Amino acid sequence: MSAKLKYPKDYLNKIVCGDCLKVMCAIPDESIDLIVTSPPYNLKNSTGNGMKDGRGGKWSRAALINGYSHHDDCMPHDKYVEWQVKCLEEMYRILRNDGAIFYNHKWRVQNGLLQDRHDIVGKFPVRQIIIWKRKGGINFNAGYFLPTYEVIYVIAKPNFKLASKANAYGDVWEFVQEMKNGHPAPFPAPLIQRIISSTNARIVLDPFMGSGTTAVVARDLKRDYVGIDISPEYCSMAKERLMSPKNGIVSKGMARSRISY
Repeated sequence: MSAKLKYPKDYLNKIVCGDCLKVMCAIPDESIDLIVTSPPYNLKNSTGNGMKDGRGGKWSRAALINGYSHHDDCMPHDKYVEWQVKCLEEMYRILRNDGAIFYNHKWRVQNGLLQDRHDIVGKFPVRQIIIWKRKGGINFNAGYFLPTYEVIYVIAKPNFKLASKANAYGDVWEFVQEMKNGHPAPFPAPLIQRIISSTNARIVLDPFMGSGTTAVVARDLKRDYVGIDISPEYCSMAKERLMSPKNGIVSKGMARSRISY
């Protein structure tokens, strides 16, 4: 990433390839309306047998066993927590006073102790926890029930409000995970559609963009987007998806008119 990049001209409606902490540092305070993201889960540092089994379980072709492009997903837990806290601090800094972060992560038990991610999100104003219920896969571990959910922390600035009628949604959302995607753990487009269309956000950021689903959905909902990813491979994947003028992943009637500045 070039240090000469300037916000907004080099960021708005673009995919920026680089370390998200360094890239976000160049974004001014209170410049982003909505952040939707799912960081690497540090799964290769897991004590669970599912990752070691090798057959993949709910992960297509055991793809996550190999980690991500340009990130091996195996950090000491304290270093991982420190990294994610720094990322959230930057996200919160650049968020407008009426904005929110939808931070998707996963609770898990490691060596008999619960990792509920409080050590990451505990210092931030979590307004709500959404349960994302997914369709189950194959469970190769006889010692555990099949995991079928993840969590989304809604970290909100003081003046954040949902779009009209969006508060009618419950806090348990059921969306099938995306399997036909070159990224090992992509967002399902309907999940991102639910989030973005539930807000009045004009500018949507995903600092762990991956294959670009957040950007594609934001564009199709007539919002501006900023995408960041450290992997040139994933950035190319996202740009290729965005080259199509219409991906057909946004449900009919859900797109809103672009909100004027």
